[in-house]
Amino acid sequence: MRVLVVEDELRMAGLIHRGLAGEGLAADIAGKGEDALWMAEAHEYDAIVLDVMLPGLDGFETCRRLRSAGVWAPVLMLTARDSVEDRVAGLDSGADDYLVKPFAFAELLARLRALARRGDGDRPAVLEVDGLRLDPATHAVRRGKTPISLSAKEFALLECFMKRPGQVLTRFFLLEHAWDFAYENRSNVVDVYIRRLRRKIDEPFGVRTLETVRGSGYRLRDGG
Repeated sequence: MRVLVVEDELRMAGLIHRGLAGEGLAADIAGKGEDALWMAEAHEYDAIVLDVMLPGLDGFETCRRLRSAGVWAPVLMLTARDSVEDRVAGLDSGADDYLVKPFAFAELLARLRALARRGDGDRPAVLEVDGLRLDPATHAVRRGKTPISLSAKEFALLECFMKRPGQVLTRFFLLEHAWDFAYENRSNVVDVYIRRLRRKIDEPFGVRTLETVRGSGYRLRDGG
């Protein structure tokens, strides 16, 4: 997942960013609603974490403008205000979920996973493709009964493929969904991680599910 975090409190933004990065998610930070608008229109995000109390445009107005601009990424609102009126205002502005501060980071992650599953219609909590099984909640990967150990970024890249089995994904698409703005060395990072994944999910099992589509990108074969 690639997540846009809209939070003006630097400490909170840093904590969320480090937590998401530690789970293998790509996270970009916007400090105000105006920045969130252009960033969300310029890049495809899997989810947006949006604080209500922002300088300038508040979270409610930011969410309304995102929806008016045709940005339909799931929005999880964060706020210290927990009245029914505030929750209703957030949901009515176009938000998909609401989380009250202070919150447990594990709950934030669980809500983001739930929003991502909801985004493109029915999506199972555990992904399975051609004998390969990936559980986003526990970060467990298996082929058949054999567990596979992946780094956080390898896991994020594999999850990107397993959400779209059979589809050809370009290098640019993979960069957009698995790496954030802070990552600078983008020249061949996708190719490097594809090789690492193949050595872990394919080669030890004598299969070839992660294939190169010459001139286009990569594809996780479904039933290959």
